[in-house]
Amino acid sequence: AYKRFSELLPKEERENACSARVPKSRILTLPELRANPFRHRICRVFSTSDNGDDSMSFEDFLDMLSVFSDSATSDIKSHYAFRIFDFDDDGTLDRKDLEKLVNCLTGQGKESQLSDEEMEQLIRNILEESDIDKDGTINLSEFQHVVSRSPDFTRYGGLQR
Repeated sequence: AYKRFSELLPKEERENACSARVPKSRILTLPELRANPFRHRICRVFSTSDNGDDSMSFEDFLDMLSVFSDSATSDIKSHYAFRIFDFDDDGTLDRKDLEKLVNCLTGQGKESQLSDEEMEQLIRNILEESDIDKDGTINLSEFQHVVSRSPDFTRYGGLQR
């Protein structure tokens, strides 16, 4: 992990990799993130940067790798998946978050976008299945409940692919 992190730094900064921060643009070059539709959110969630640039310290990088590892528990993976899908960082998945989530998964091109009616039906279905307390949003415990019933989430780590 240290070797991979330090290789993302310019040569002159590699000897001080433990105290350096890798810019988001370099993190996004990792093969595991390059094609991930949530790559920008992943950087945002794992970055502890004070200035909002989504750069990562070595500790941030380790946290990210540990969540994506096969040995991470389903609870840990689902907690971070929830944070990644919570685009407005308000602690719930509301209609806007779900719409962004669907758009990330289907692509942003006109040919792959759902119609307004299809999007509305899909969001209604998601909320019907997941919103246990019927408040119009999905909280972390509701999300984890749904994920616990999905063997694919555990098998594939929820965040991979």
